[in-house]
Amino acid sequence: MNPFRAATLCVSLALAAGGEPLVVASKDFNESYILGEIMAQLLESDGFEVERRFGLGGTLICYDALRTGEIDLYAEYTGTLATAILKRPDRSGIDALNDVLADEGLALLPPFGFNNTYALAVPRALARSRGLETISGLVDHPDLRIAVSHEFLEREDGWPGLSRVYGFDRPIDGIEHGLAYQALEEGTIDLTDAYSTDGELVRYDLVVLRDDRDFFPRYLAAPLVRNDLPQRAKDRLRIVADTLDDPAMQALNASVLFEDADFAEAAAGYLDGIGIESDGAVSGPWRQLGRNTLRHLELTVMALVPATLVGIGLGLLVFRIAWLARSVVYAAGLLQTIPSIALLAFMIPLFGIGVTPAIVALFLYSLLPIVRNTVTALSTIDPVLQRVSLAMGLTRTQRLRHVFVPLAVPSILAGIRTAAVISIGTATLAAFIGAGGLGDPIVTGLALNDHGLILQGALPAALLAIFTEFALEGVERMLSPRHLRAATA
Repeated sequence: MNPFRAATLCVSLALAAGGEPLVVASKDFNESYILGEIMAQLLESDGFEVERRFGLGGTLICYDALRTGEIDLYAEYTGTLATAILKRPDRSGIDALNDVLADEGLALLPPFGFNNTYALAVPRALARSRGLETISGLVDHPDLRIAVSHEFLEREDGWPGLSRVYGFDRPIDGIEHGLAYQALEEGTIDLTDAYSTDGELVRYDLVVLRDDRDFFPRYLAAPLVRNDLPQRAKDRLRIVADTLDDPAMQALNASVLFEDADFAEAAAGYLDGIGIESDGAVSGPWRQLGRNTLRHLELTVMALVPATLVGIGLGLLVFRIAWLARSVVYAAGLLQTIPSIALLAFMIPLFGIGVTPAIVALFLYSLLPIVRNTVTALSTIDPVLQRVSLAMGLTRTQRLRHVFVPLAVPSILAGIRTAAVISIGTATLAAFIGAGGLGDPIVTGLALNDHGLILQGALPAALLAIFTEFALEGVERMLSPRHLRAATA
């Protein structure tokens, strides 16, 4: 064992001995939420303290978080492990996968029992009218409008590999998985990828095309855990091995989609059905809203305050040197060109998942408006006023304190206001890396195609941005020089 792995193991064992909670994660689709809740409630029923990190944005984020010790377990699929993560050309069984995972300090426990393979789905009426039964039959229908989930669009066991095996050569679009079914129902697309246990397949009367060239591997869902997880926890998770078949998993998915059950209730019902008592209670909506709002404010404030100090400080240091000021503003502008979710993903290898990478990303996004407004305001002070200050015999420090900064205050505060609004909006994406906040109900709502849940996050975030805008506008009026306030009025 190398020294780094040994140190990591020692730290993990020390934390476990100290009573640290086990961190259970999930990806950002409803079945993963349910399996995450099943594992969390199963562990809680045996006395373990559990922290939930649900709705992480994709397979590699979950796997990297597990590998680096940010989380302790999540539900993964054998086909995904073999093809998308470990890049194995053969269709490896669980024993072969565990041989490879052992080198990463991970283990795949016995599977839940169902095979949630990828599939391609079309509306039944369309399949009947076009005579579609198999995936290879799509070659004869190049006019079909195809949109698949973003992960399927990039995975080797998704569209790239499927295209090679079946000889497809056509441009397709990406779409959020939870919204694809609504698009099929509305007729804006004709075909999408699906999971064979999706409850929507029955609800929307969809036909799964037969994989006549046997492209998709088996996707057996199983707990993927760290080797240093307590043995008692591993034994507890083995209780649910082979207790869920395909119809049962599809029924659980349907219960949260169409029967107003939440993930905790669905998981509790399943565990009760196999003789395990669990507490499926969840926090009330108002309490959850308050917790999400406080976390959202925490993310924003902890990013905005240092960004304000650094941004203003940089502006004060470089505004007198034109080429340096342009370089600093340009560098801050480059950060804004990185897509938000990509920047958050880049933070994970450096800071893991959770609050820290989200704060760092928001800090970087907040720099540009503050730096740019500070530099612009200070470098465009009226030359007449500058000459007057020189004629009065003021030192450079006195000129900065009594002339430049007071006159630049309105513009600097306007930059802070802009940065605050940007941070509040961008912070909703932090839910994809387990940071929480008002993005949590948005991510969950997307997974369930539940507009109500989406609005539970979107509306408070919008109101928070508006309140912040007005509050900082009031601060700007108070701090601006009196003669500038009179001129503005």
